[in-house]
Amino acid sequence: VKADAYGHGAVNVARTALDAGATWLGVATVPEGIELRQAGLQAPILVMGALHHIEEIRALARWQLQPTIVTPKQALVFTEALTDVCVPLPVHLKLDTGMSRLGFDWRQALEFLEFVDGLPALQVFSMYSHFATADDANETEMRRQYNRFERAIAALKTHNRLPGRLHLANTAATLSDADALQYDMVRVGLGIYGLIPAPHLKSVLSLKPGLEVKARITHLKQIAAGTGVSYGHQFVAQHPMTIAVVGIGYADGVPRLLSNRLSVLIGDHIALQVGAITMDQLMLDVSNIPDLKEGDVVTMICKSCHHRITADDWANCIGTISWEILCGFKHRLPRIMTGNSIRKLYPTEDRLL
Repeated sequence: VKADAYGHGAVNVARTALDAGATWLGVATVPEGIELRQAGLQAPILVMGALHHIEEIRALARWQLQPTIVTPKQALVFTEALTDVCVPLPVHLKLDTGMSRLGFDWRQALEFLEFVDGLPALQVFSMYSHFATADDANETEMRRQYNRFERAIAALKTHNRLPGRLHLANTAATLSDADALQYDMVRVGLGIYGLIPAPHLKSVLSLKPGLEVKARITHLKQIAAGTGVSYGHQFVAQHPMTIAVVGIGYADGVPRLLSNRLSVLIGDHIALQVGAITMDQLMLDVSNIPDLKEGDVVTMICKSCHHRITADDWANCIGTISWEILCGFKHRLPRIMTGNSIRKLYPTEDRLL
C-alpha cells in the first residue's frame, strides 16, 4: 500500500486487504506506516525504503514498524538510534540480486546476516530481494535473479542461519513464475488494484481495475469557429462548438501530456478533450452530446463501463507506465470506497466525485 496504495487511498485499501486475508502491509516510508498505525491498523508493516536518520529510526520503532536493512553501515546507525530499546527490533535484510537499487551483494548474504544478527538491538526476521524484469516475456534475467537468491539461501542453510521468512515475488513474478512462490510471502502491488503489469500476462488471470476517476462539469459555453481554447491556443475550433469545462487538471493527476489526446465518458457518450490541460481544469468538446448541464459527471477512468478507459490507456498514450498514472492522483481527489460498505477518506467537494 505504498504511495497511498498506488493512488487509491492507503488506509481504506489496507483495511480491505486485511479483511480479505492479507497478513502484512508494505510501505515505502515511515510516514506511510505511521498513517496506517494512526488509523488503528495493527498488522505487521514492512518499510521497504532505506532509513539512515536517527529520529526517523526512533519513530519507526515507536510505531512498531519493521525496517529494511541494506548495508552493515545502516545497521550500525540503527544500533546507535536504538540504545534504549529493551526488545530487539525485527528487521528485514534486502539482497541485490540484479535490480542494482537497494540491497547488499547476494554473494555476501551469510556475512551480512551474521553481522546484523550479532547486533543486540536488531533481530533478523526475513530476507528478500526484488525482480528487475519479472514483467518481461523473456524470463532469462528473472531466472538469473531467482537462481542467485536460491544460492544465497543455500549458503545460509549450510550454516543453519536461515531467517524465519523469505520473499521475492512481485505481481509479475506471482503471475508468471511458480518457483518464485515457494517462499513465505509475496509482495503483490499493481495486481491488488486490478491491473496486469505486462500484456503477455493478461491471459494468466482475469482482473478488473478497482479504480474509477470522475469529475464534474463546472461550466458550459459556446464558441465560434476560429476561437482558441486554453493556454497557447494549441487547439483552435474549426467550427462552432460547445465547450465543457471540467474541474480536474494536472494538479489532480491528469497528465498535461494528454492534452488534445484524451477521451472521456459523459453518460454513454465519448467526448474529446481539447486545448492544453490546465492545473485545475480541462476542456471538452461536447458539441454532439445533448442535454448537458453544469454538475454532470464526467468519467475519466472507468472500470466497468461499455467504453472502457484505463490507466493503461493513459500510460500507453504518453509513453509511460500505469504505475505512474495511478500514483499521480493527488489528495485533492476524494477517495470513495464502494461495495458492501462505503468509506470516504477525504471529504467530497462539489467539483469532484
